[in-house]
Amino acid sequence: MMYEWFISRRYLRAKHRDGFISLISLISVAGVAVGVIALIVVLAVYAGFTDGLRDQILGVNSHIVAQRLSGPIADWRRVREEILAVPPVVGATPYLYTQTLLSGASGGSGVILRGIDPKTAASVLSLPKQMQEGRLDDLNGDSHGVAPIILGQQLARQLRVSIGDKLRLISPSGPLTPMGVIPKIKTCRVAGIFATGMYEYDSSLAYMSLADTQNFLAIGDEAHGIEVAIPREELGRADVIAKHIAARLGQDFITKDWMRMNQNLFAAFKLEKIGMFIALTMIILVAALNIISALVMVVMEKTRDIAILKSMGATSSSIMKIFFLQGTAIALTGTLLGVAGGLGLCELLSRYHFIELPSGVYPMTTLPIKVLPFDVTVVALASIVITLGATLYPSWKASRVQPAEMLS
Repeated sequence: MMYEWFISRRYLRAKHRDGFISLISLISVAGVAVGVIALIVVLAVYAGFTDGLRDQILGVNSHIVAQRLSGPIADWRRVREEILAVPPVVGATPYLYTQTLLSGASGGSGVILRGIDPKTAASVLSLPKQMQEGRLDDLNGDSHGVAPIILGQQLARQLRVSIGDKLRLISPSGPLTPMGVIPKIKTCRVAGIFATGMYEYDSSLAYMSLADTQNFLAIGDEAHGIEVAIPREELGRADVIAKHIAARLGQDFITKDWMRMNQNLFAAFKLEKIGMFIALTMIILVAALNIISALVMVVMEKTRDIAILKSMGATSSSIMKIFFLQGTAIALTGTLLGVAGGLGLCELLSRYHFIELPSGVYPMTTLPIKVLPFDVTVVALASIVITLGATLYPSWKASRVQPAEMLS
């Protein structure tokens, strides 16, 4: 064992004449630990919230959308088969998209109507899992021109309707007559109610079968685009897969991945995460300043010891190493305690759900926690670098002590 480490350990374990120095050392360890705990927990919450929001968005929207630049896709069946041939695509379904008015006995509301193919939509959308009442297959039925429709939970509450109630679907782009444009009206029957957990979707979205939507819009067997699903583990490569799909379909097609379609939202989350990391790192910086204070006081207390060591042959670099190792012990202890405490707190929060969130405001009901090894590593390294940097000045100050001045 090198003697620098031996002396450093003696200084750490020894009772100082001034107990205040020991107190500052303990505060420094606690400060580093608290800063690391705060960083790990906050970053885990951000990661969990981002993943939860992404899952909610991708439960309503697809991972990739393919559209024809020249207009609707008349040969959507062939295009769908072409897309399914691109690995690692696991699902593809046609869709129609339009804004319209839904009216009932208790009033009306503007809605986003999506026409989907019930047979293939389940392989792309999470709608079957989101159904609160009814089933996705209920969109296949049609009784004497009364088309089944599935509404968002909040939209159903606004219209005060339930399963089996009838509504009128009104399109402003109706036939042109001498009296002007006559809105087109289609009677619908509520066949199901879904809930995504996101108010924006639940209050404005409605689903109808592709065939009924084509009939309502007075178009042929066309689709506005093809929605595509890929495996969850491939979501990070969605942009690359989208390019492969576009290359296979030809220059007349364009593809968009989920990251591109929601880039503003997730860019804002990323910026907030960086800002929070910088802000909470200040806690570790304050603890580092405490380490400087503690070590400077130790150096002042041990000046005669340093002078004796130097007179016995210890070099300035050895003296510097003694106090650097002492500061390193404080830094590593605080960081290790912080990492252990942060991971333990994340485990408690994810297992017991102490904190509940209002479902009407957030897309999840409990505080989401997802610990990323990369985040924990960055936090630990940042803590070690900052705290080790704080030991340099006191260690250098100790190495400048002159034996002749202290022992005279």
